[in-house]
Amino acid sequence: MSDALQPRHASRRPRALRIALPVGLAVTALGALWAIAEIPGVAGAELPPMPVAAAQLPVIDVAGVTAADPCSEPAVVDALGAGDDEAAIAAFGGGAAFRDAMVVGNAPCISLTDPARRWVIVNKTLSLNPVDYAPAPLSGTSVETTTRSNQLRGDAASALNEMAAALHESGAGVLGMNNGYRSYRLQVATHAGHVSSLGQTAADRVSARPGFSEHQTGLSMDLVACSNGCGEIGAFGGTRESEWVAEHAWEHGFIVRYEEGVTDTTGYVQEPWHMRYIGPALASAYHDSGCRSLEEFFGLPAAPDYAH
Repeated sequence: MSDALQPRHASRRPRALRIALPVGLAVTALGALWAIAEIPGVAGAELPPMPVAAAQLPVIDVAGVTAADPCSEPAVVDALGAGDDEAAIAAFGGGAAFRDAMVVGNAPCISLTDPARRWVIVNKTLSLNPVDYAPAPLSGTSVETTTRSNQLRGDAASALNEMAAALHESGAGVLGMNNGYRSYRLQVATHAGHVSSLGQTAADRVSARPGFSEHQTGLSMDLVACSNGCGEIGAFGGTRESEWVAEHAWEHGFIVRYEEGVTDTTGYVQEPWHMRYIGPALASAYHDSGCRSLEEFFGLPAAPDYAH
């Protein structure tokens, strides 16, 4: 991870890890401590009592110690080499363990700026690299779309299809998509249009500059409600579809990227329609964490403004 992407907590002392030692190892370790206590000069040291049953073995808190580098684990190496993001997260121990490893700086093999990965962070301080990155393969979706930006990265497209089907089966309406993947060139025109009508400052709060847009990753989309014909994205909030998505999107690997009240972190006004695909494991961990932005989730600095 580059210095620019070091989590803001990385310089602090790592939090205590709760390590549940295997029974045999715990008994051996405590036995060794008792043996050491018999050495002259060490006798009288306060040591834990020898366990009398496996059920009484303690869970030991080790302050300031991080686990062995998970990046050296064969399962992690193989998953990353195969481009299987979900398997890589599972090899770390799941979404929460993956996130924790990132926060304490214990995942040198993971780059939060790799645009090909589900965990990529794109915000006003972290542009895409290369700036004209284009995901492949792209795929259409089964939902109705209201623009020609009707493709997503394959995994995100499949997940959106599944989420739309689940929403419809629940009786919450019909889900559609306004914008999916937008190329660098299209984002140039899109942002310029906002600047022309709103001015630079206001435009930057509702539209990403070229090279800084999540839409360019193919992992983000703007949703619309289509129960009675597809509406505009600005009308999505407050609909049955929007309420269902806010509650259940994480079950399908999505998060609402720009929530209300976190503009100082994300740099964007609330957008209940803007979804970001991060995959089932990370979305579940994000939901359970109570975090409201990916910056908070990964312990990164806020990104309310562009550097220039």
